[in-house]
Amino acid sequence: MHALLPRHPVPALNVALVGGGRHVLGAAPGERFDLVVFYRGMHCPICARYLTELERLAPEFAQRGVGILAVSSDEEERARHMAEKVQARALRFGYGLSLKSARQWGLYISSSRGKTSIGIEEPALFSEPGVFLVRPDGTLYYGAVQTMPFARPSFQDLLGAIDFAIAKDYPARGEYTGEV
Repeated sequence: MHALLPRHPVPALNVALVGGGRHVLGAAPGERFDLVVFYRGMHCPICARYLTELERLAPEFAQRGVGILAVSSDEEERARHMAEKVQARALRFGYGLSLKSARQWGLYISSSRGKTSIGIEEPALFSEPGVFLVRPDGTLYYGAVQTMPFARPSFQDLLGAIDFAIAKDYPARGEYTGEV
């Protein structure tokens, strides 16, 4: 596993969308950023709450020129169920993320422990959460990955960070790769 580097290209991302079509990252980038939110899957009640908050704030991201994609390795039916659960109108849901692609993005992979607290079976293998802001040129601006579903970045805080970054033309940080 490796971490993605700010100011460097992110891995390719090409996933099917709930409702039809495909999302190819970079094909029609947001004006300022694309926000890619990797979630664990339909089995995760914390993901549902997190994505419900993102759906609520989606117009705020759009006003700032940020396109949004929520994506998991779930199959179409499970992804559609999650989109319905969060009452997605603004959010686009991608599905069928390969675990190889998840690894390329630096996401952690977990194995099933059976049914979750809400009685839904976990897939045999699935990726843990990650949140990324990608510039229109396909380079990483911000990234956060988790080993657990808990303590994810706040979308409200992320909006404030985007406002600051835009106002101050703040560069992506964490780019240094030399000797330490």
